[in-house]
Amino acid sequence: MRTAFDVTPLWRSSVGFDRLFDLLDAAQQQTEAHYPHYNIEKLGEDRYQISVALAGFRPDEINVTAEQNVLTVEGCKTDEKREYLYQGISERHFRRQFNLADYVQVRNASFDNGLLRIELVREIPEAMKPRRIAIDGQSNVQRIDHKAA
Repeated sequence: MRTAFDVTPLWRSSVGFDRLFDLLDAAQQQTEAHYPHYNIEKLGEDRYQISVALAGFRPDEINVTAEQNVLTVEGCKTDEKREYLYQGISERHFRRQFNLADYVQVRNASFDNGLLRIELVREIPEAMKPRRIAIDGQSNVQRIDHKAA
């Protein structure tokens, strides 16, 4: 059972979290598509892998696009006329999107035995990493003696 979460109090006291709130809102309104099946795996501290099961698809029928924190995987079967007695392997068109956190980059995509694997890595720029600030122990400020004045 899914319950609605009201983010209004957070809007009143937060600045710069627009993207996070938009993601929460979209997740509440989105109906979950169950095709194609996929796994999201954490391989290390800053390494991830998305595996998408695409039985019946060829690599040239799959399109993977990454732009501005969104990874999109699309599949479009070529029209082949076949007569099935039973079709248990779905070959319908699909579009699946994954929201990526800041600084998550797509490293590689491979397709083997009906499984699309997309490797992701989070690389925080040097300017954004925490750094230690040296504290100077000597003061250059001149003291003023109020009694002499």
